Amino acid sequence: MSGDSFIRRDGEDYAEAFARLLPTGEAWSRDPASTLMQLVRGQAEIWGAVVDPRAADLLEIETDPRFTLELLGEWERAYGLPDPCVPVVQTLSERRQRLAQKIAMHGGQSRAFFIGVAASLGYAITITEYVPFQFGLSSFGGSHGKLNPPGFRYCWTVRVTGARLTRFQFGASSFGRDPLLSIRKAEDLECILGRLKPAHTKLFFAYGAPPATLVQQRFQFGASTFGGDPLLRLTSA
Repeated sequence: MSGDSFIRRDGEDYAEAFARLLPTGEAWSRDPASTLMQLVRGQAEIWGAVVDPRAADLLEIETDPRFTLELLGEWERAYGLPDPCVPVVQTLSERRQRLAQKIAMHGGQSRAFFIGVAASLGYAITITEYVPFQFGLSSFGGSHGKLNPPGFRYCWTVRVTGARLTRFQFGASSFGRDPLLSIRKAEDLECILGRLKPAHTKLFFAYGAPPATLVQQRFQFGASTFGGDPLLRLTSA
């Protein structure tokens, strides 16, 4: 018996178990030198040297979704994978990663939840939410509400700041099957977030770096200088 959590047995263990199953009597000698016991030990070695290590390896490796290989397809079927939102062929490490995420995933509707989902797929995103124009709170030319119609409170935009890069990983990727580098668009992200978003909301996607925010600096009497400072200066934040 080994010291780890998986018990491994050798040929002697199986020979002892097989011998206990034999009938008793004069013809069934338990003498180690007898032909019968030599036959039993020979048969037991098959179990101790081949069958038991194979079964122990399956228990030790294939029961962990982060390292599974031979039972990866069974794991994926149990958790509804591969995801129909990911039509491209995934690498072995990506399949394992997606499986582990699906097992550990908890739902949510916060910014952090959706940003985390995108990050798990390899994307960096920002989220913009909108508010409608409200008299008493909004101001003409201000940023709160602007002139947004009432329905804007149900809209939000996900901005993807770059393409997804998947690099070859030694020990996780496979030579001849996984590319050294794959670059993908965010079709999978759009599909998955479209499925996870609150049903009453409208989700938009934008790509590229967010536009620069303009900061207005107005002429201030007593602080600005006539002839030196303009009446209005626009700078990007």
